[in-house]
Amino acid sequence: MQTTAFQAFWLLIPALPIGLWIAWSDLKFMRIANKTVILLAAAFVVFGIFVFPFDEFLWRMAQMVAVLVIGFLFNYFNLVGGGDAKYAAAMAAFFARGDARLILVLFAAMLLAAFLTHRVSARLKFVRNLTPDWKSWTAGKEFPMGLALSGTLLIYLFLALFYGI
Repeated sequence: MQTTAFQAFWLLIPALPIGLWIAWSDLKFMRIANKTVILLAAAFVVFGIFVFPFDEFLWRMAQMVAVLVIGFLFNYFNLVGGGDAKYAAAMAAFFARGDARLILVLFAAMLLAAFLTHRVSARLKFVRNLTPDWKSWTAGKEFPMGLALSGTLLIYLFLALFYGI
């Protein structure tokens, strides 16, 4: 089942401010707070129960659990940060099962765009002067993955809203 424009509209209501907050927080503090991830997951439960057929809602909840388990394994082997793993799990419920390829392509594009934008911005004096206390500027090889993850979630929902993917 795909995500309809109606469903995307209602899911964007909580996802947009939470996704933007998480991206900003990861840029500034290099941290994705548990309370924001829980808020996103809870928002899916509150909105999802009303906009999806019950069986689809349950599948999406199962996706969340599966991605959480995989994320914990990746985190155990130091492949991703804990906040990134939990955020990806909360996001998983927002995606339709049949859109896996689209989501992977979208994430790859968002990751590349976020990485290049972040690295170039870090070298621009006027940007650094506007955001002098952002921890991500001096995090070395670490990267604020919340930026790419938020981009993936929000672009996916906007595509569903406007193009009915």
